[in-house]
Order: sequence, then C-alpha cells, then structure tokens
Amino acid sequence: MLYEPHNLPQTLTAISSNSYQVMESSSSFSSWALIAMASLAALAFLSKLLHFKSHQLKFPPGPKAWPIIGNLNLVGSHPPKSLHKLAQKYGPIMQLKIGSFPVVVASSAEMAKEFLKTHDRVFASRPKSAVGKHLVYNNFNVTWAPAGPYWHQGRKIFSELFNSKRLNSYQYIRVEEMRAFMSRLCTLSGTGKPLKLKDHLFVHNLNIISRVVFGKNCVSSESKNETSTVTHEELLEMLDELFFLHGVFNIGDWIPWLDFLDLQRYVMRMKALRKKFDKFLDHVLHEHNAKKEGANDFVPKDEMVNLLVQRADDPNADTKLSYDGIKAVIQDLIAGGTDTTMTTLEWAMSELLKQPHLIKKATEELDKVIGRDRWVEEIDIPQLPYIEAIVKETMRKHPVAGLLAPHLAMQDCDVAGYKIQKGTRVFINTWSIGRDSSIWDAPEEFRPERFLGKAIDVKGQSFELLPFGSGRRMCPGYSFGLKVISSTLANMLHGFNWKLPENMKNEDLSMDEVYGFATSRKFPLVAMMEPRLPLHLY
Repeated sequence: MLYEPHNLPQTLTAISSNSYQVMESSSSFSSWALIAMASLAALAFLSKLLHFKSHQLKFPPGPKAWPIIGNLNLVGSHPPKSLHKLAQKYGPIMQLKIGSFPVVVASSAEMAKEFLKTHDRVFASRPKSAVGKHLVYNNFNVTWAPAGPYWHQGRKIFSELFNSKRLNSYQYIRVEEMRAFMSRLCTLSGTGKPLKLKDHLFVHNLNIISRVVFGKNCVSSESKNETSTVTHEELLEMLDELFFLHGVFNIGDWIPWLDFLDLQRYVMRMKALRKKFDKFLDHVLHEHNAKKEGANDFVPKDEMVNLLVQRADDPNADTKLSYDGIKAVIQDLIAGGTDTTMTTLEWAMSELLKQPHLIKKATEELDKVIGRDRWVEEIDIPQLPYIEAIVKETMRKHPVAGLLAPHLAMQDCDVAGYKIQKGTRVFINTWSIGRDSSIWDAPEEFRPERFLGKAIDVKGQSFELLPFGSGRRMCPGYSFGLKVISSTLANMLHGFNWKLPENMKNEDLSMDEVYGFATSRKFPLVAMMEPRLPLHLY
C-alpha cells in the first residue's frame, strides 16, 4: 500500500489499523515463541536426563573390534593370561567382541561377586558350543546344560550324589585306596628311580572315583580285558584330550557361519573322542546291567550309577534321564574326580619341591599333630592349618579352571553401572583374581603363610578364591574333591621325604602351564622319594 501525503487522515488511519494488526500478530508470535522456548527447554532437560542414564548404562570398556573376528586375535594360547593383560588396561570389568558375540570378562573379586552372587540368576545359563553338542552328549551333563528343567534335575541328582550322608558312606573307599596308594609309593621308592608323579596320582584318584561310581575299579592297570576296554594310560590320554577340548576357543563357536569348515579340526577331534568314551561307558554300563539282570537276589548298592539308573527308570521324575544323560553324568564324575584333583596335587608338589623349606614346615606340623606312628586321617585335616594353607595357595596361584566355564546372560542386566545385553558370554578370570596385587601381597610368589589365620575359604563365599566357582553353577562335588586333595597331600608329605632328581636344581624346575579346561603343567613333574615313616605302617 502507498501512503499519499495529500491524504494524510486516511494514511494515518491506515497506518493505525496496520499497526494494530502487526501488534496483534506480534503478540501471537510471542506466545508461540514462549511455548517453543519452553518446549526446547523441556527437551534439553529430558535430553540431559537421557544422556545421564545412557552414561550410567554404557557398555563396559574394552578394545576396538575387528570386522568378522572381533577381538579373537587378542586371545592367545593361554586365554587367562591374555585377558589378564587386557584387564590391566581396561579394568576389572571389560567387554570384548569375540567373533559374532559380546563377551564380558570379570577380573576382580568384586566383579566376580556381581555376576556369581548379586545377579547369579540372570547369568546361570551356558552358551551353546561344539563341546556341548559333540563331546558331552548334546549338553546332557550338568556342567554344560543350559538353564532349564534338565539342568535343575541334574542339580538335584548331584545334590543327592554328594550329600553328607553319601560322602561319609564312601569314606572306607577313600581310606582303602589311600592305604593302597601309599603302599605302591613305598614299593616304588625302593627302586631308587625317579617317578612321573602325574601317572600315579591319576591311578589313585581314578580308583577312588571308579569305586564310588561303579563299585569297582573299572580300568585295567596293564591291558584291556573282559572287565575293561581301556587301560589307565589310555583313559588318562582321553581325559587330557577332554580337558584340552573343553578349554579351546573353537572358531565355529564364535563365528557360526564358519562352523561347517571346522578350520582348527577341533570338532573332528571331539567326535573321535566321543566314540572312545561311548565304547568305555557303554561297556561299564552294560556290565552293570548284566549283573543286575543276572541275579535274582540283586540288591542295589550305594554306588552312584545305581542312583542314576533309578532316576532313568522313575516315571515320576520331572525330566527323563536318558541313556545318554547317564553317560554324560558319569563322564562328568570321572573327569571331575580324577583330572582336576590330580592337577591340583601335582602343582602343590611342584611348588613345594621348588621351595624345600616349605616341606620342612609342613612335616614339622605333621609330626607335632599326627606323630610318627600313624597315617593322616580325614578327621585330622582341620588340625593341620599349614596343610590347608598349602592347598589354598596352590588353588590361588594355579587354579585348575583359569577361566570358569562361560556364563550366559538370559536377559539385559545392569552390572556395576554397566549395561550387559542378553546373550552376552561372561567369563570369570580366576587366574587374574589370584594375581590381584590389591588383594595378595607378592602374588607371583608361593606363600602358604598368607592364609594362616585368615577366614578365606574355597567354598564359593570368598570371591578372591574361587577354585570351584560360586553360586548356582558352583562345582557340586567340591567337598569330595577337597577331602581327597587334602588327605592325599598330607599323607604324601607325612610318609615320604621328597626331592628332585639328582641332576635337577630347585631353580631349574619349570613352572610353565598348558591351558585347557584344567590348567596343567607343561612338563610333568618327576621326583624321587624315600620312606619317612616305619615300613610296617604301610
């Protein structure tokens, strides 16, 4: 509109009218601006809240992942050591990506407690693996079974197998086999030759668990015969292979679309070993059933296999225990009752032979408490704190399971302020916890004295020492294993003087490890001995 000077009144009227419209429009604009500004402020505040919450629930720190393989390249031949080194950089809880899956590693007692106690229910399952499928009867054993009805049934069975009443009922077996073991050692000591300790510890532990499970020694000492399909030596090789394959990082487990290639040939080895176990377990079970069917007056004894067979025949059981399920549980019992116990004892003797003054301290305690006129009995162990300290220190420095079997997150979870997604694999690095300098003074040194007067146990309540795990997935046979380990070590030290072969110095004794599901010595321990107690006591 043009404002003509000769028509001023009309022009003023027009300007006045337009000004009112502008003012009215401006007022409307201001209202919308205020609303917009208030909305922006609210969004900004909400954004800060969301950012704060996101910050609180961020993923644990960890290294950047490569395409396809993730951080698989960072896991070396000794995974606990590799992950321990990474934890020094990223902290006691860290997240990696191994192949296609997120993996969280807990490397401190506090973080172990978070997963195994505070959030135990969430992380009580197991991931699928080639070992579970091909080697342990499609996850029918208790160790690898995923959380669910079958696993709950397995826990109930193991609770019955290892309750106090049954443990006490097997005491005579442990006593008889201990006497037989000491007698064999006495005979061997007379030869004046070094012995490979691992072989003899294996036979001792196998004889105990065989009689507990089957009621007899199920393996021939020299050759195969009608009562056995394998020798001691062959079964030891089978169990060594079993624990090795349990501990490998199989590429097919982590990158599923490469599984069919079996690039490392681990699946091929698992299938071959499964056939050997099938042959062995089929034989002992067939023999047991034949004995049962061939005798009209057959009365089931207290052997564990009878309880398993009864469970398989029970029509009221919550979950049916199949024939493969029985074999899987027996495999669990034999492996847990021999290899892990043998490995702990071999490490204990290795550390003692490397520091002979520790043997002197142990024998002084034995002489004072037991005397020189009898063997050590299980009831004596609580009165032998230095022997117990040696066992604990061995389990700290040389945990049989350097990484506890992996846990699986069954749902999203907030752990120590970090977001753990459903499907995450969780490893507890007990090897790393045992070397935590904030807990242990001079952790690389073997010092049993560190446990004297300390209320630290190995039963899953002291998270700085977890040789048997903790929570729902804790090893159900730990009480049985502790009895065998403690009494065997005490009697070996009480009954014999031990030394390294003449051509070996203490400082030359290698302490190198070979990682597997059981972390064993790279080179078997060879030692010499002579009787310490009078011969008539054997």
